[in-house]
Amino acid sequence: MKTAELKRKIFRAFHDSPNKPLNYKQICSRLMISDAKNRNRVIQLMAEMAVEGNLEQVDRGKYVMKPLDKYATGQLDFTSSGAAYLVTENEGEDDIYISAKNVHNALHGDTVKVLRLARRRNRKPEGEVVEIIERARVEFVGNIEMGPSYAFLVPDSRKMSVDIYIPKEKLKGAVNGQKAIAKITDWPESASSPFGEVIEVLGMPGERETEMHAILAEYGLPYRFPTDVEEEAAQIDRTISEEEVKRRRDMRDVLTFTIDPDDAKDFDDALSYRVLENGNYEVGIHIADVSHYVQPNGIIEDEARERATSVYLVDRVVPMLPEVLSNDVCSLRPNEDKLCFSAVFELDDNGHIHNEWFGRTVIHSDRRFTYDEAQQVIETGEGDCDEAIVKLDAIAKKLRADRIKKGAITFNKIEMKFHLDKEGMPIDTYFKESKDANKLIEDFMLLANRKVAEFIGKAKDGTPTNKTFVYRIHDDPDPAKLADFGNFVKKFGYDLNLENRKTIMSSLNEVLEKAQGSQEENMIETLAIRTMSKAIYSVDNIGHYGLAFDYYTHFTSPIRRYPDMMVHRLLQQYLDGQKSPAKDPYVKDCKHSSQMEKLASEAERSSIKYMQVLFMSDRTDREFDGVISGVTQWGIFVEIVENKCEGLVRMSDIDDDYYTFDEANYAIIGEYSGKKLQLGDEVKVKVKNADLNKKQLDFILVEEK
Repeated sequence: MKTAELKRKIFRAFHDSPNKPLNYKQICSRLMISDAKNRNRVIQLMAEMAVEGNLEQVDRGKYVMKPLDKYATGQLDFTSSGAAYLVTENEGEDDIYISAKNVHNALHGDTVKVLRLARRRNRKPEGEVVEIIERARVEFVGNIEMGPSYAFLVPDSRKMSVDIYIPKEKLKGAVNGQKAIAKITDWPESASSPFGEVIEVLGMPGERETEMHAILAEYGLPYRFPTDVEEEAAQIDRTISEEEVKRRRDMRDVLTFTIDPDDAKDFDDALSYRVLENGNYEVGIHIADVSHYVQPNGIIEDEARERATSVYLVDRVVPMLPEVLSNDVCSLRPNEDKLCFSAVFELDDNGHIHNEWFGRTVIHSDRRFTYDEAQQVIETGEGDCDEAIVKLDAIAKKLRADRIKKGAITFNKIEMKFHLDKEGMPIDTYFKESKDANKLIEDFMLLANRKVAEFIGKAKDGTPTNKTFVYRIHDDPDPAKLADFGNFVKKFGYDLNLENRKTIMSSLNEVLEKAQGSQEENMIETLAIRTMSKAIYSVDNIGHYGLAFDYYTHFTSPIRRYPDMMVHRLLQQYLDGQKSPAKDPYVKDCKHSSQMEKLASEAERSSIKYMQVLFMSDRTDREFDGVISGVTQWGIFVEIVENKCEGLVRMSDIDDDYYTFDEANYAIIGEYSGKKLQLGDEVKVKVKNADLNKKQLDFILVEEK
């Protein structure tokens, strides 16, 4: 059971007996916990909750719940109905439901103060917003709707339940129907809608350039750099002095190369290889030394921290750093000397590490390989750097096998990509396949990330060092979600063993392996990923469940991830013998980076959805084989087999019966016929509607197979 979930259950147990002192045995009895490991967790968490102020120790080992403050603070999470939930700042406490009439002028994501209302029997706690502490955002994307002497911006976001009133003199040239960005300037207490002004006109809805800019704006992601940031980046001194070389390990004489996608413009990692006299191999993982060029507290640094990540939309990359840095100064281009931060290992044929070294280097890449070129060398054993690539591939396979043996989960989800024409329009789709060349790079990057984290976080005796550091953590999956997933895959003949952590990981890998090549493969992988917790950045290390690593960080992509820059700086501080810095600034940056990563991922999915709709918009005359990929009370989602485009068959468009939603069995069932349409069923569909503005595909069923 995840820590947060266990805390919530402990909190509820005390809440049900608000004035009665309880010890850990009584709590474990109520929660039906009998194993020693989880009993110890309960003891530890009760002590933590006392320190946090949620419980009070009244006798040795006995606690009572402290009376709840009548007010709570936290962030609002809106539903499409206009109601919201307050995600409270007290870990373990239930979210507070706030009806639409009680949210007042608060908006999604705002930090607010809420008055707790009297709790009705067997209902979630409820509240009313009494103060808006901080707005999450004041700029919104939407369509302009003109009135006689005013206009409204109708926001795209389903979680924005009000339109923005805009006087005509503040339209900035926007006309009826255009998509624009508006800023809230005021919200009088008596007004039902906020007042605002247009700050940028994006264009007509549905047009590719308009929609891509709208996607970025919707998630608060920039699509251009401030002029002063671009100007400062252009003035960076890119020369490498002899004094700088002397401060580094010079590895320019070692065979070095990069392996990247065909269309890559920034190369932030390289591998070096040489055979040692003892027959072992020296393998260097070299990462662009971004922190050498981007100085703390400068405007480039501030911009990178705010962006936190590069954003990858279908037709463009919005980089974290100005292109002069990401594509030129820091990019490990062939036949150029480059400054790096490196992890260098002495490995044997079995992938066992005999020595390790971390520090700053200067390298010279001899060759730039695409993944396809490196794959050709692996498959034929011939070509440039053939000895190095073949040996590195063999070692990578050993590292991979060892990781899987220890319980790492191996996802092979099919990734759909678009071929674009010169104007950026989708003309075809293809599936991205991860081959040995891709996995070779991945395995050595994982090695560097893991060993850097161990070097900082793990003492020689195996105990944690408690040094301030930025970890990439991944919590255990939610037991309820795992149980639901296990019940689902059982319908396809697969078994998930939920007995303990080890059996879960091994049986999950077995399910994923057996599902390969089947009709339900992609769907099972998708659901398995949804079952997992989300990986985040944190100064508190709990390990990485999915990779089966006790220590893990992100060291290998500082060109596109701000946490990697933090890791480089902290690593250098410790290599220089400096003391551990205060954690608080890193806590804040980890939280921000995790949030920005989430927004970037959502923007990427939104751009894929738009391209799917655009691609399918002129294919309304064709029938497609599909698989039911989702079931809701509104209808069924169908994924087309040949291109993975997904659309909704609305319940109202299935006219051969009256269907009801069977949530437990991921199905809809005909009231009179008893016919069942279930997740994983094969169907034939046609495109009914392709709405570019809403990024929405509607299908109609042609037949069920």
